[in-house]
Amino acid sequence: MKDVEGKVAFITGGASGIGYGMARTFLKNGMKVVIADYNQAYLDEKKSELEGSNAVHFIRMDVSDRADFKRAADEAERVFGKVHVLCNNAGVGGGGSADDPDFEDWDWMMSINLGGVVNGVKTFASRIKAHGEGGHIVNTSSMAGLTALPNEGGGYTTAKFAVRGLTESLRQTLAPHKIGVSLLCPGLTKSRLLSGADQTRPENRKQMEVERDLTSMFNTMEGAMDPLQLGEAVMKGIRSNAAYILPHGEFKDEIRELQQEILDSFPSYDDADPRRLAFEEQRRKRSEELRALAKKVG
Repeated sequence: MKDVEGKVAFITGGASGIGYGMARTFLKNGMKVVIADYNQAYLDEKKSELEGSNAVHFIRMDVSDRADFKRAADEAERVFGKVHVLCNNAGVGGGGSADDPDFEDWDWMMSINLGGVVNGVKTFASRIKAHGEGGHIVNTSSMAGLTALPNEGGGYTTAKFAVRGLTESLRQTLAPHKIGVSLLCPGLTKSRLLSGADQTRPENRKQMEVERDLTSMFNTMEGAMDPLQLGEAVMKGIRSNAAYILPHGEFKDEIRELQQEILDSFPSYDDADPRRLAFEEQRRKRSEELRALAKKVG
């Protein structure tokens, strides 16, 4: 989607961190932006910063609430008309370890980090298809969606890996409709990933979360990427219809090693049943065709 001027973007979690970095970048490139966020204080803060701009609209919403998502989408279209770019960016830390018997914090985190993306896609994809002008969807995963975090990062990793699968499938699905799809996997970026969600976190988990290593890491934020720099990477990814937006180059060697470990785990398939090979060849060919079509979008 090379021509973005005058187009409308809808960003969840848009009033802080990565989302606000996207919003500022999009506005700079002549887009109209709907900043959607759960935290009213963040929305009020950004309203003050952008006071006087008629290219931005603010909506308080809960991405885990499907009816609320529809309401927000309807409002965005009433204000600016057709939405062309959707950034499913809202996210929270937490969820706990995969071996923790607690479900409450896990379900809460999943409802936002995964459920919020699903709700955004299902709310907006049909609308973007319907106006026929093309568009782009950016789903925010994480480097934790490519390389797993252990212990207290288990729940977060689970959600972010799921977002990756959803996005890769969606890219093939929407290619015939001339809608691009990108997976955004940030590393350490200055944000309010953990502190901004306290008002929705299950009450009995709040103090425990403060003591976790993941919280400490994000609160420190030493050397973290500026959200505006990340927003520029997203803008570049939208213009080039990148399948993956990976702004943090320090992960490259680690991901290469992980991919090699996967490849090394496969046996030879010389003795595989020819019928099975024929089936997989047909599936692979169809996927290759759709991936090739997706590269031509925009």
